[in-house]
This record gives sequence, structure tokens and C-alpha cells, in this order.
Amino acid sequence: MHDARIDALARQLVRYSTSLKKGEKVLLDLYDAPEAIGLALIREVRAKGALPFLRIHQAGLTREMLRGADAEQYTILAQHLLTEMNSMDAYITIRGSHNIAETSDVPAGKMKLAMKHLRPVTDYRVKKTKWCVLRWPTPAMAQQAGMSTEAFEDFYFRVCLLDYKALIPAMAALKKLMDQTDRVEITGPGIDLRFSIKDIPAVFSGGNFNIPDGEVFTSPVRDSVEGCITYNAPSIYQGIPFDGIRLEFAKGKIIKAEAGAKTRQINKILDSDEGARYIGEFALGFNPEIREPMRDILFDEKIAGSFHFTPGQAYEGVADNGNRSQVHWDLVNIQRPEYGGGEIHFDGKLIRKDGKFLLPELKPLNY
Repeated sequence: MHDARIDALARQLVRYSTSLKKGEKVLLDLYDAPEAIGLALIREVRAKGALPFLRIHQAGLTREMLRGADAEQYTILAQHLLTEMNSMDAYITIRGSHNIAETSDVPAGKMKLAMKHLRPVTDYRVKKTKWCVLRWPTPAMAQQAGMSTEAFEDFYFRVCLLDYKALIPAMAALKKLMDQTDRVEITGPGIDLRFSIKDIPAVFSGGNFNIPDGEVFTSPVRDSVEGCITYNAPSIYQGIPFDGIRLEFAKGKIIKAEAGAKTRQINKILDSDEGARYIGEFALGFNPEIREPMRDILFDEKIAGSFHFTPGQAYEGVADNGNRSQVHWDLVNIQRPEYGGGEIHFDGKLIRKDGKFLLPELKPLNY
């Protein structure tokens, strides 16, 4: 039986998230996604009078390509993909995952080579097209979340079909506040961070970049970060799971990184290039339907009462502090009381305590 929620999701992606217009070209990039969502997207794109283009990926084949990545091969591949992206007005990608660790045995050097060559494609897509990225629910994701498959699918569609438009006034108020802020201080268990966001624009995301969504992001002045942070949400990067990551900063740079038994691996990632040891994004997450981490960053970075503090590439030309890197690793801390609480101050004023905003105009963003 066809699930009408799939059609509703396709409609939201086409008519709200990317706001496709007649004659516009959109690349539908599907990773291990079922035919049903592909069909719904193609039909919805055509219903708007736009032109759909399709790419299909399989995780096992992508892994094999990465394991044997060659500089000449990925130079040519990136050229082809960039040419294709240059002709698009919009980009929608659905990323299914039957195994989040599928690329964990790709040699680090091969992964680094591929990411370096493919970075211009991602940068063009982010800067020059209307885009939206989302996961697809699978039994593997349900298992990550500690839920039954049916319960997770219900959660997924509830989160993805949230009335994001209703959050826009409060998100705009938070953006305005962040645009006016210089000094940020964040404290909590294992956290003592101080940095500036002066003159770096903030951007609110309400279903127009990622689904699920619910964040306002900017980036710190590159050399302003001081202190330390311990992330209490688990993470996965380049197919490797990490827990209990702790970073120390001086003059903006990560001078010490620890991740228990994975300390060697995290430092290898942070040594990818110079920019990997600087922060490229600071964001406050507030999706009321997302409460617990599931090692899937598109969900975890939007957790109610969370923030993420991201080593690596800044969003060039958007919320840009000038940091450049092939790495962009969103790492999350949850500040709700059951996770130990915490406080965020803007220019000495308490803005959020234990994951809840205190200013009246921001309270609609609370869980």
C-alpha cells in the first residue's frame, strides 16, 4: 500500500524547501533510497513545471570506488560532477543507509583524496543552488535510535513534516540577536568556551536546507575560540564512530583532541589540513520533536536544547569566518537538564539555560 506521507514529503521538498519554479532544473541525488520517494519527487517536480534529473547511488559501490580512489580518476569525476551541478538550479538528495559504518574500512588517505577533489562540487551546490538534504528511514536507523521500525518511521515523518514555517518569526528573532552579538560564553559539564561571533552573519534554517531542520547557525571569529568542550552526543565521521570527544582551544586552534580509544583517529582527521583544527560553524538546535541522539548528524544537530560546534570548513559566503578545510564535522552537545544542563550567554546576558531560551521572543523555539 502506498504511504501518502511520502507524497506529502515530496511536496514539501519541492514546493517549500527548494521552492521550485517552472523551467528550473533540479538534480535528485538518491543514495540507497526506495523507488517510492524517487517517483514521488519526479512527479512533484514535473507538476511544478520543473525538470528533474536523476542520480542513483549504492553504498557498497561507493565504498569500492573510495577504496581504490586515484587522483586522476577523481579529478575527472569531480570535473563531470561540477559541470552537471553548474547546470542545475536546485539539488535534493535523499540518503538512505543500511550500515552507517559502510565506509569505515576505506583507507584514510583514499578518503582524504576523494573529499579534496569533490569539495568544489559541494561548495558550488551550497553557494549557487537551492538545496535540501535529508535521510531516509531504514531499519538500521531505527536500530540506531533504539526504536522499532514502525515507531521510527512515524517519528521520521512527524519530524520531517513539522510546520517549519510557524517557527520563522522566532528564528528570525534569534538571527537578529546573534547578528548583534559579539561575545559568546558557553558553560556546562565539561564545557568552558569563550569566543566572538562579531560581524559574522547568522542564518536560520527552517526546512529550507536540511530535513529535519531547526537551527540558527553562524561561525566564530576564526582565532577567537578559547577554552574546552566535551561533546555528550555520539558522532560518526568517515564511517568511524566516536564517543566522548573533548577539544581544547587556544587562539582559535584545537591544541588537544581526545576521544578515548579513538584519540589517534580523531587527530588524524583534524590533521587533514590546517583549517580542520579551527571551528567553521556554531549553531543552536531546537527541533521540538528530536530529543535523543542517534549518531545521524542531520537529526542530532537539530536536537531540542542542543548546540553544535563544528571543526573545519565554514559556509563560504553565507556565515563565513574564512576558515577553509576539506573537513566539516558537526559535533553536538545537549544542554537539557537530563544531560547535565548548561548556560549560553551573549555579551554577558543569559540567553539559554538548560536548553531553554529565556527571552520571550525566543520561547516558541523551546521544547
